[in-house]
Amino acid sequence: MVFFNGRHVGTVDAGGPSTPTDPSLGGDAARVVGPLSHRPATPFSPFTGPSPMLIEITPEGYDVDLDLLYATPDNITGRPIYARAAGYLHMDAAALLAHAVALARPLGLRLRVFDAFRPAEAQWTLWAACPDPDFIADPRRGSPHSMGAAVDLTLVDAASGTPLDMGTGFDDMRHESHHGNQDIAPEAQRNRHLLLGIMTAAGWDFYRNEWWHYQLVQPRGRYPVLSDAAAGTRMMPETAVPEAGA
Repeated sequence: MVFFNGRHVGTVDAGGPSTPTDPSLGGDAARVVGPLSHRPATPFSPFTGPSPMLIEITPEGYDVDLDLLYATPDNITGRPIYARAAGYLHMDAAALLAHAVALARPLGLRLRVFDAFRPAEAQWTLWAACPDPDFIADPRRGSPHSMGAAVDLTLVDAASGTPLDMGTGFDDMRHESHHGNQDIAPEAQRNRHLLLGIMTAAGWDFYRNEWWHYQLVQPRGRYPVLSDAAAGTRMMPETAVPEAGA
């Protein structure tokens, strides 16, 4: 368990204690909902319909910019992961996003979303490309993204659409991406602190290694991990996905 300024932030891109479900995985496996041929053999609900808990996040509905990079080749895999660019969040997370938008608006700022709900299949794809638990949640544990409980984003100037300098790009898996890093320019440090202040004031938790990642507090045990089919989001291509351990 890791603490930052007295707050538990976890050891992967997921905060909060995990729910023990499979002793062979050290008690860190998350419950997976939906048919995933490559998932570990952990207990899951036989839920098969679209999740009524997920809400689509659109620019019109939430006054945000969408730049869903996993639907493009501009990500760590070098190819699109999503076949359909769409952003969804659990209704609890969507409410906090709306609060953050309201806090940013009077400052002349908008939120630009890079990723929100991430089907469990996509988490396996990312893990296959970069099995580094400091930046990619082990899919056997389940990422808060796959619960609809996390969002990756940045701040942009509302008038010009220019992103604020954050010192590194999204998914830059270096020490410079950590919160509190002082190797980046002072302006970038201020911008990160501004984003951190807006998001935490709106009720979000943060992950110490990624300035762009925010999530609901302690999501494990509160929200299930969803496959694309279970979520009903139709974001993933109909091709095979990586097997566990591949």
